[in-house]
Amino acid sequence: MRILHVAADLDSRQGGPTAACIGMAKLMARNGHRVRIVTTDRGYVPADLQGLGTLEIDVLARNWPRFFGTSWAMARRLDEVVPESDVVHLHSLYLFHDWAGAHYCWRHKKPYIVRPHGTLDPYIYQRHRGRKAVAEALFQNRVLQRAAGLHYTAADEWLLARPHARNPRGCVIPIGVDLGSLGELPPRTALRDRFPAIGDRKVVLFFGRLSFKKGVDILVESFAEVARQRSDIFLLLAGPDEGIRAQAERRIAELGIAPLTLFTGMVAGPDKLAILGGSDVFVLPSQSENFGIAVVEAAACGVPVLISDRVNLWREFQQADAALVAPPEAAAFAAHLRSLLENPDRAREIGRHGAALVRSSFHWEALAGRYEAMYEMAARTGALPELA
Repeated sequence: MRILHVAADLDSRQGGPTAACIGMAKLMARNGHRVRIVTTDRGYVPADLQGLGTLEIDVLARNWPRFFGTSWAMARRLDEVVPESDVVHLHSLYLFHDWAGAHYCWRHKKPYIVRPHGTLDPYIYQRHRGRKAVAEALFQNRVLQRAAGLHYTAADEWLLARPHARNPRGCVIPIGVDLGSLGELPPRTALRDRFPAIGDRKVVLFFGRLSFKKGVDILVESFAEVARQRSDIFLLLAGPDEGIRAQAERRIAELGIAPLTLFTGMVAGPDKLAILGGSDVFVLPSQSENFGIAVVEAAACGVPVLISDRVNLWREFQQADAALVAPPEAAAFAAHLRSLLENPDRAREIGRHGAALVRSSFHWEALAGRYEAMYEMAARTGALPELA
């Protein structure tokens, strides 16, 4: 098959969205398909796109208005490459590439699949509602209605999206992780050598974008509550800031836990492995989380996971006894965090279950057949099955 992915950008600072698009494309290329990605130069770092094998990637310049991801060069390129494709995969909603990708699929009578990436979750759907309503009236509703179907990465994503999806067809297929890229983790001391302020304390890790929806405020409050009873813990917040760090730092200072807290900024490569290898608990109290690739990466490394029931993977992880799950509230997270720290045998058990779950269900090679079947059905029939 000839598979075309269309995305607003491949900015590595965006974490999961970029990793998912590239991961899907690499997976199908490894399985012998011809795969192309068409994107814009927003956040483009050439080094990030090295070593992608046979993937063909077109990075096109943006135009005004940039917030919309406008790129007339992208539109022209899509007019050229859509006719050569058997199926097109559009990533995320409400941006120029959705209109352009769908428009040229309609023009050239090619089927396309839409991955909403959590934007139809009520918590996110209601944000900037006026601006989104304009986009829906102009193009987005038609893009959804005319799609072969929607690609959801967790069952909960479909359940939350159903009232707004405008299309009952689709598939639920998770995002995978590349177990080889996680490699052999360095010893725990590597993290403490990198950040000496940690000392010999146990590390409570937040790893992801510092975004309004990620529950950093809940994490700070719950950590502070536990830290009142024990001084042997340290809070590590690793990831790029999306506008909430200053507010979080003020609250950390008010709570008196600044000496026990460190922001690292974005990490990758050896630093990322050191963080995963040296942390004792991974915590994600998100108010809304479409998938949570950082959850899967932490679990793959055997780190005990504590997540909210708004992380759409929570059911799968809870059923496998691979995580503790709580509502996104400080008291609930403090209780679970205290439990993991006070019961190391139980924490190790959750870590083992998490690693086993990832090996069986959340690495790319285990998902190859499902992705291939989704693309083949859309290309052959123009429609994915209706979801129950």
